Amino acid sequence: MTDVDRDVAFLAPGAPVDLTNCEREPIHIPGSIQPRGVLIAVSDPDWLVQQVSGNLAELTGVPWQQALGRPLSDVLGVAAADAVIRSASAFGDLRERNPVEVTLTVDGSPVPVDALLHRAVIRPGVAVADAHGEPVAEPGTAPRTSLVVELEPAFGPRPFSFPNTYQAVRSTVAALDRATSLQELYDITARAVRTLTGFDRVMVYRYDADYNGEVVAEAKAAGLNPFLGLHYPASDIPAQARALYEKNWIRLISDVDYTPVPLQPVDHPVSGRPLDLTYSTLRSVSPIHVEYLHNMGVQASMSISLLRGEKLWGLIACHHYSGPHAPPYATRAAAEFLGSTLSVRLIDRAQEDEFHRALRARSTLAWLTAAAMDEERLLTDTLLGSPDLLDLLDADGVVVDLQGNRGTAGAELPPGLADRIAEWAAARAEDVVATDALAVEARTVRPTEQTAGVLVLPLPEGQYVLWFRGEAVRHIDWGGDPHNKAIAEREGDEVRLSPRKSFERWRETVRGRSEPWSAQEVVEATELRTHLLEALYARSRSLVRAAETLQRSLLSDPPEPDHLDVAVRYVPAGREAQVGGDWYDVFQQPDGSTVLVIGDVVGHDTEAAATMAQLRGLLRGIAYDDASGPAAVLSRLDAAIEGLDLGAMATVLVGRLDRPGQERDGGVRLRWATAGHLPPLVVTPGCDQQLLVPGRPGLLLGVDPTRRRSEQSTVIEPGSTLLLYTDGLVERRDQVFDDGIERLVEAMAELCELPVDPMSDQLIERLLPDGAEDDVALVAVRLRPREN
Repeated sequence: MTDVDRDVAFLAPGAPVDLTNCEREPIHIPGSIQPRGVLIAVSDPDWLVQQVSGNLAELTGVPWQQALGRPLSDVLGVAAADAVIRSASAFGDLRERNPVEVTLTVDGSPVPVDALLHRAVIRPGVAVADAHGEPVAEPGTAPRTSLVVELEPAFGPRPFSFPNTYQAVRSTVAALDRATSLQELYDITARAVRTLTGFDRVMVYRYDADYNGEVVAEAKAAGLNPFLGLHYPASDIPAQARALYEKNWIRLISDVDYTPVPLQPVDHPVSGRPLDLTYSTLRSVSPIHVEYLHNMGVQASMSISLLRGEKLWGLIACHHYSGPHAPPYATRAAAEFLGSTLSVRLIDRAQEDEFHRALRARSTLAWLTAAAMDEERLLTDTLLGSPDLLDLLDADGVVVDLQGNRGTAGAELPPGLADRIAEWAAARAEDVVATDALAVEARTVRPTEQTAGVLVLPLPEGQYVLWFRGEAVRHIDWGGDPHNKAIAEREGDEVRLSPRKSFERWRETVRGRSEPWSAQEVVEATELRTHLLEALYARSRSLVRAAETLQRSLLSDPPEPDHLDVAVRYVPAGREAQVGGDWYDVFQQPDGSTVLVIGDVVGHDTEAAATMAQLRGLLRGIAYDDASGPAAVLSRLDAAIEGLDLGAMATVLVGRLDRPGQERDGGVRLRWATAGHLPPLVVTPGCDQQLLVPGRPGLLLGVDPTRRRSEQSTVIEPGSTLLLYTDGLVERRDQVFDDGIERLVEAMAELCELPVDPMSDQLIERLLPDGAEDDVALVAVRLRPREN
């Protein structure tokens, strides 16, 4: 549909046939021009003719064979050549001074001509070839330039000047200034360019992010079928053609039935390669594009680039059906000026709309950020208050799951769906995950029509914020079947790519997609995520500080009875939160006995610390002034966990050291019971070690409160040390449990003669030289020797 440069690809039998054959053609070096003018390439700065088009004599009267190697003045005449050279010798962009108005004398008659100038870079390289056989510059050779002079017979308003151009478009520029919408800008431009140029049809053609095009405005002659609203696939304008549109903003094909005029010689004499015609107004186009236009019934076409910055945004595409059509250069320049004006207005309008939208979003983001730092209010409530997350990003609904609290706004989702989407997004390992086709990208999630598109902020520990958009069913009217972009035709033993022949309206219904998330929305969501991480960190630190204070208050200093030396230690794992579920307790009974407790709640961090505090308090209450023994204490604690619905699981060992003087040898009886905890270690005064391994270790607390607990008993002789500990002391990722126990026994054999306080410190230092991987609690009790 649009003015597109395409290649003709002749393929060997069996070679793959697809559009990449077209995309690989170097269309900027076709080696020929359109015959509405002539082209002369001259050396710079000695002005000798290096290349010419084969039709040189038709406009200048000089055969191309006689022109090569001659001064430019011999071809154009002294006056015309001097005008060209003066313009070429001035500073600045040559195209800004085009055209140079010259008069040639042919057969004694004056011929007014527009000379259009630009420079082409010539890279000397005829003597050296690269790995692909292409000529490259010899070492140490600097690029040169060649002045390209294109001559077109002049007609239309003269002398050409900026005032003439401005007069032609002044009223249109004023109308563009008054336009209040994008559509009005499009319509004004299409009508003005058609009035100015006389083409049968003028369209404003806009690209999407994938370079599929849509006709958004049209001005046409009566009787022509409308193209307004039709879409065309990105393959209609290959990437290399788009690149040329970004450099050369206007291109005319005055007669699609033209016969290309080759340049003579074919390769530039300095580079040994075809002349780069990127900025040429006469550049020949690919024959497959000519066929494409023929298939549409087009006899002449012109295109004007619409740019946003330096990137192609769209085109003003002009078609003529009744025969050749060649607007003069002055008219084309005025049309190009209109295209540039429209580009500027489009940018202004888009920036203005984006500014207002971004201002609203920025205001919402600032409020949410400030409110999120208020630790007295739940973060979920803050984000779903007023304004809320739906004021930040336009969506059908939003789900927030932060710090154990969940909230929603807008539409509701089926149970579990938000969590499944969040898990999928977290697995992507990206800060922001956005898609308008969730069913395609996350098939295992099984999204609904409500969640055709999602934008997810995955956050630590399974937390997330999730916006969702429902399906936006779209009907796209294409100019021909977009899936039949090109066909292959056999010509003898070869296959030739040919453009499609049908441009009838072809409707496609797109389902399963939402409105896409814009790049700016993703930026704003990313910024919100940063602020949420800061708020979560601040709140978690507050919780940790509170938990640390609680834990320190609970893990208090032990009593110091006359007959015992007691040391206790707690070492948190090497992580941010300095709290956990390990604990110890040592307290005396009214009868003079001493209760020893070591425990480890399943889990980590503040939740485990809170459960630990509950179990510690319950156990103290159950055990104090109770003579029934450690096994009974564990059974009652198990029943309390179930009865109070605490949902806790823990390993615990409870020991009871009788008061001294009850055993004949001066020892003290230890009774103990264990709920799945590690066995105590006893070290004698002679440094012999014994693990007090029960016959049955017992189940963890919180598993089966009906299971009976067993109790063990032994006598601790004077001078012996009893060690209770949690698994963080003996278990590591790089060693098995038995090896850890063996290292513990070996260390105690060497440290047993030290007082219990330094012994405990050195034991931890030896077994955990790189810090604790898991929380560690430790109780060391030494029975003082009898005084003689």
